[in-house]
Amino acid sequence: MKRKAMAITLTAAMLAGLTAVPAWAEDAAADEGKVLNIYCWNEEFKSRLTDHYPGYEEVDGTHGKIGDVDVVWNITPSDDNAYQNNLDETLLKQADAAADDKIDLFLVEADYALKYVNTDYTMSVADLGITDEEVADQYQYTKDVMTDSDGNLKGLSWQGCPGAMIYRRDIAKEVFGSDDPAEVQKKVADWDTFKATAEELKEKGYQMTSTVNDAYRVFSNNVTSPWVVDGKITVDDNIKNWVDMSKEMVDNKETSTYELWSSDWSKGFMKNGNVFAYFGPAWFFNFSMNAAKDGSVGKDGGWALCKGPQSFYWGGTWICGANGTDNSSLVKDIIEKMTTDESIMTDIVKKDNDFANNKAAMDKLSKDKSFKNSILGGQNPLPIFCDGIESIDLSNLSSYDQGCNEEFQKAMKDYFDGNADYDSALEQFYQAVETKYPELTH
Repeated sequence: MKRKAMAITLTAAMLAGLTAVPAWAEDAAADEGKVLNIYCWNEEFKSRLTDHYPGYEEVDGTHGKIGDVDVVWNITPSDDNAYQNNLDETLLKQADAAADDKIDLFLVEADYALKYVNTDYTMSVADLGITDEEVADQYQYTKDVMTDSDGNLKGLSWQGCPGAMIYRRDIAKEVFGSDDPAEVQKKVADWDTFKATAEELKEKGYQMTSTVNDAYRVFSNNVTSPWVVDGKITVDDNIKNWVDMSKEMVDNKETSTYELWSSDWSKGFMKNGNVFAYFGPAWFFNFSMNAAKDGSVGKDGGWALCKGPQSFYWGGTWICGANGTDNSSLVKDIIEKMTTDESIMTDIVKKDNDFANNKAAMDKLSKDKSFKNSILGGQNPLPIFCDGIESIDLSNLSSYDQGCNEEFQKAMKDYFDGNADYDSALEQFYQAVETKYPELTH
């Protein structure tokens, strides 16, 4: 899941400048296409559509059928920005592409959603025929992510990604005397308490987190200003708070500076590891913690969940209808069923352990005593996730978030490791971002 952004074919600035509606987008889309082209970066949405969309038939790894329409999956991994590069190059050809080659649906993540939302390459869901009433039960932040500068909703998601703190039950029992989420929450109620608990864990031979980057998104999701204001790069006070806390914890050997997704970082998923906690949403502990692997903490239900110091979110996948599609009715039906149908949302949670973007479904399942997560030792995580999701605020989202977040963490590693002072690391960050986005200054 780690993405290393490089130069992209279509920069945020280039996309943002496309304000005129192209001629091909003004014509009513033909609705008789025989090929539905879907662009995405992994198998997640494919598995959701295969398992939950009525009438979908799988042909092979990259093809399916819906009625007499052939579904073609164009899956390009996100590594080195390959997915966005491929998507951008193809969107630039959308106007002149043959009907069977046009993009019909494509997926985006929050870190770069605005890059596409504020262009005419994404269709308004209202233009597809999806009403405000149909999306009323979706969590507001998931709609805020995909709302353009004119107030048009340009994509929808089947999932919400509120995050929480995932901790080891056996370590909690040993160090605190209890693994009860309510009791552990008292030990991490705020960042000062979190740091004090890190010292307590260190005395017993444990690290609070595997890396400083585990807590990064909790801080970056709670900023009071965006990364870029009027073309100028800004470092919010809360990002600096992360730097200060992280430096102290690294110096005290309470955490490390491993890269997310690295082999060293994931050692804490195993029983012979010494990591107490990670931060993540439902997809994280279901798909990223080696829960199916022998010797892992998750395989025997050894994790538990509490809110942690602050609410946050991480990730999420949004479905966009591409302007120029010749399958607008099918595009509408897929987005509609996969993001607004309560029964499908409920089914996704029960079968896939995802967190669905539907308040009614989540409220019911959060009160369902029979709904349990085996990785979490039978705990129902939904009450904790539901408690945190309503406070998620994306008012400071910007189209530069992915690049800025990645470059900031990369630059600060030198500072945390003692290879640079803070000012030098900060200058390294500025230079990297300005190389990536030449239109910016600091």
